[in-house]
Amino acid sequence: MVIDAHGHLGDILYPGGGELIWQKGVVKAKVVDPQDINEKLLMRNFGIGKFLYTLSKRQATIGQRARNATATLENFTRSLDQSGVDAAVCLPIAPHVTFEDLAGAQSFDSRIIAFTSVDFSSGDSPWLKLPKDVSRGACGLKLHPIIQKVPLTDRRTLETLQTWAPFNKPVLAHAGIAKYYLDGESDRNRPELGALDQVEEIVRTFPRMPFIVGHAGLFHVNETIRRLCNLPNVWVDTSFQSPGIIRKLIAAFGPEKVLYASDWPWGNREPHIRSVKAACRGDRALEDLIFRVNAAGLLKLET
Repeated sequence: MVIDAHGHLGDILYPGGGELIWQKGVVKAKVVDPQDINEKLLMRNFGIGKFLYTLSKRQATIGQRARNATATLENFTRSLDQSGVDAAVCLPIAPHVTFEDLAGAQSFDSRIIAFTSVDFSSGDSPWLKLPKDVSRGACGLKLHPIIQKVPLTDRRTLETLQTWAPFNKPVLAHAGIAKYYLDGESDRNRPELGALDQVEEIVRTFPRMPFIVGHAGLFHVNETIRRLCNLPNVWVDTSFQSPGIIRKLIAAFGPEKVLYASDWPWGNREPHIRSVKAACRGDRALEDLIFRVNAAGLLKLET
């Protein structure tokens, strides 16, 4: 069994993004997409990934947005079938995509593992909906400080986590500085809020709460390791990481704390599977931990 620990449905960048889930016949726009090359190399960037991203930031953002626009249930289902992935976490980013959007999609494809999110723009105490979401099957909580424009250390985030704590379910927080919008829309995100110091602060503030560090920090893996590898409530996902980096994460965090992930549709599942397999070098027991056992245990899934 293979579980993808990080993915999306719907347009996570704009209001009403849940409507995209139900569209049919959506194909990716024909754009130059640096991630296509990245995946052919199994995310190997030879130590200059951050430089290459900075150099091609505009084109990379165009490619990412083209991928985001393909996040339909039809494409999601096809991706699982083609890659042999048995279940996939779907992460809402409220207010654009909500738990309700994912719960609706889950009724059509039981392979969806739905997380919830809070709409920080909805007024006072948006976290009061979390118990209801958990009762309806939410397996975790997603925080995206860059797109939601709310720091992980903000009072609203901390109150959300205080409400979430009794459920003993994981929080997947985006980690790593990234840009999602172009030209005049730069005010829609705050890239600096992906910094690892804020991730470390909330992880230490809630030492009993399990945290998944999204993308293992993107281009900031060394900082992720330095700040977080000795904290027992931290897991990392492998999305956008090369075989060599995955081996580094295994060595730093332990094989039980690393989760296969693709960030679909921002990343394709097959090359991320190959990256994990290359990292494991034929060790089937290690593959089973990263592909299945670790995520199933953390998410309390029956396998």
